[in-house]
Amino acid sequence: MNARIARPAAAAALAAAVLVSVSGCGGEAAVGTAPAGKVVVAGVEVVKDPKLHDLLPEKIRKAGEVRVATDVPYPPFEMFVKEGEPTLTGLDYDLGQALGAKLGVRFAFTPQKFDGIVPAIQAGKFDVAMSAITDNKERQKVVDFVDYSQSGSGILVAEGNPSNVTTLDDLCGRKVAVQTATNQLDLLKTRQAACSTAGKGKIDIQTYPKDSDAQLALRSGKVVAQVLTKPAAGWVAKTADDGKAFDLAEDPAAPGGYNASPNGIAVTKDLPQLTDAIQKALQALIDDGTAAAIYGTYGVASIGIKEATKNAAVD
Repeated sequence: MNARIARPAAAAALAAAVLVSVSGCGGEAAVGTAPAGKVVVAGVEVVKDPKLHDLLPEKIRKAGEVRVATDVPYPPFEMFVKEGEPTLTGLDYDLGQALGAKLGVRFAFTPQKFDGIVPAIQAGKFDVAMSAITDNKERQKVVDFVDYSQSGSGILVAEGNPSNVTTLDDLCGRKVAVQTATNQLDLLKTRQAACSTAGKGKIDIQTYPKDSDAQLALRSGKVVAQVLTKPAAGWVAKTADDGKAFDLAEDPAAPGGYNASPNGIAVTKDLPQLTDAIQKALQALIDDGTAAAIYGTYGVASIGIKEATKNAAVD
């Protein structure tokens, strides 16, 4: 349901809403080169693991890099540090730099339109893609996935959560903002029956053409919450007014969000050794806390997973 089964219409609006604050959050400060070539990502030093490097295909070891396709912008996964300049930042970019450091090769990111990413991998133009891609059975036919997060829909509330919203049930009988023609609108509609059964009254769904419009309604108190993708909600909560405008509601029963699905690094099927090496490197970053630090930098720590799985999607 989340990430990029197809590129949501909200992406451009969200990018425009948060781009002005990108340079002050994460970005250049999150990824840097320390002495002796050690890489620092999200404040964590990442060093090469020779054993993992040896697992890489000979082609990648000789090239010294992994060619990565990514579709920019899609906050908080991929963004430009500054509008009009090519330098990248974002969760996927930072994670790629950490994986490269652990494997002892460079993860070289190149912007690519989303609908052309998988065909470009099939054509041999890229080795992998890191672009908040939803792992699903259809895509598994042509690429392999190393899954690194799981995310769905989240709830954005006003700073301090004055309406005490934690779960979807807390939205029953209240005014809630959502962008029109989205999975999140469908989620709210399907929740109406449960609200009625509980005797709490149906959700008063307020639709808006853009996420930014929905956030204005939340700011002004016209609604008690906005439902949008959880990564986007976390990023807006972290960046809007330097983190002083909104909060992200956290439902313990849905840490990755509602109707969460796995997001994966897509890898060419021509290099199965690369898939295995990335999977093991990612697990190392999960185990030592680097992955969690990266997710936390972008306000979405809860979408992290404990195990780096391969082709985890079952539908």
